[in-house]
Amino acid sequence: MSSENPARALIADDQADVRTALRLLLRDEGFEVTEAATPDDVQELVRIQEFDVALVDLNFTRGATSGDEGIDLLRWLGSVDDTLPVIVMTAWGTVPLAVEAMRRGAKDFVQKPWQGSRLVALLRTHAELARAVRSGRRLEAENRLLREAGLPDIVSESPAMLRVLDLVHRTAPTEANVLILGESGTGKGVVARMLHALSRRCREPFITVNVGAVPESLFEAEFFGHTRGAFTGAAEMRLGRFDLADGGTLFLDEIATASPAAQAKLLRVLETGEFEPVGSSRTRGVDVRIMAASNSDMVKEVSAGRFREDLLYRLNVVEIRLPPLRQRPEDIPVLAHLFLERFARRHHRQHLGFSPEALEQLATYSWPGNVRELEHVVERAVILAPNDRIRPSDFWLPAEPAGKTEGVGLHATERQLIARALARTRGNIAEAARQLGLSRQALYRRMQKHGLERP
Repeated sequence: MSSENPARALIADDQADVRTALRLLLRDEGFEVTEAATPDDVQELVRIQEFDVALVDLNFTRGATSGDEGIDLLRWLGSVDDTLPVIVMTAWGTVPLAVEAMRRGAKDFVQKPWQGSRLVALLRTHAELARAVRSGRRLEAENRLLREAGLPDIVSESPAMLRVLDLVHRTAPTEANVLILGESGTGKGVVARMLHALSRRCREPFITVNVGAVPESLFEAEFFGHTRGAFTGAAEMRLGRFDLADGGTLFLDEIATASPAAQAKLLRVLETGEFEPVGSSRTRGVDVRIMAASNSDMVKEVSAGRFREDLLYRLNVVEIRLPPLRQRPEDIPVLAHLFLERFARRHHRQHLGFSPEALEQLATYSWPGNVRELEHVVERAVILAPNDRIRPSDFWLPAEPAGKTEGVGLHATERQLIARALARTRGNIAEAARQLGLSRQALYRRMQKHGLERP
């Protein structure tokens, strides 16, 4: 474990000199150490902190030899946190007591006086295992939340998208507003839903509003609601989007299209957490986390005077930028198979598959519509393919201009060519190098330069 994230060890023993010796030993080995002198101290600490490993004496009362206190504490620890590994300490000659403790849930035991190197190795091993178990449980819980939210598994093999997913997982549990940027079809709405599903607000509403689809004259009523009779046609009171999202998340799609007046009204709510419904003089308070998305360059929008800089700062506490599909070609076959499986099941064509030529065509197309376009192309092919193998003729793809480099520059074009060759050859370096006209060593150097790994 790194020095930035040390293992957290809890030492429980009634003898101060024993605790001091253990503290000095473990701190020298990079552990973060907390001490407890009684079972009550242990229980209080475990209720308010998470430890990676606990080293617990079986006898806390001087002169006691039965180990009953330690066994009772062990039973309690197991009921509170079954992922916390407990190592018990026993005096020399009390091995049967240690064996009984292991039957009650202890992971191992050490005898006093201990051997320092063995004790450190034992604690470090169990601490690492505990963290791995907890990480696995958290991941499973996150996947369950995503499934409950109706989201597909977000799969990727590209380093760029894996960095995005890592940022999503680190940002989701916080209360930070998030600005999601990317071209149309890159999955900004999916990422917003994922952030909500993995947040502490996941049981509360997730409300989406397309800012560009709201007429300026109806902006206040749409976002803040209105009272009955507030204007012609307002026959009933209506809650606005902020009210509907109270306690949860409000996703503002196409935020760059908001008018200057709308931006000023949004800024006030973000600064104060308060607003007045149309026709009302009563101020309402809301607790809303904001996700916003745009396919525009927001810095350019600010420079051009079309978007307020102070509002951008409020929205862009954390920025998540989604790469276009043409910049992560490794993901094209992965996503294509994911969509094939989903639509084959939906349209009752479970035995359908791609021909090698079909996958090659998908890999060499530039995907201006990004993931959304790929999804639609695959679904259409699933519906219309006459045989059990989808062939290039089953795709509807517009012809691209000859010599098109996809507008991403020489560096990105080279990266795409290498990634596609690796995908075609299923990671066969020699064959990929042959197809590209490179030596194996040259291909490895270019893979390293572009951050590509062997599939």
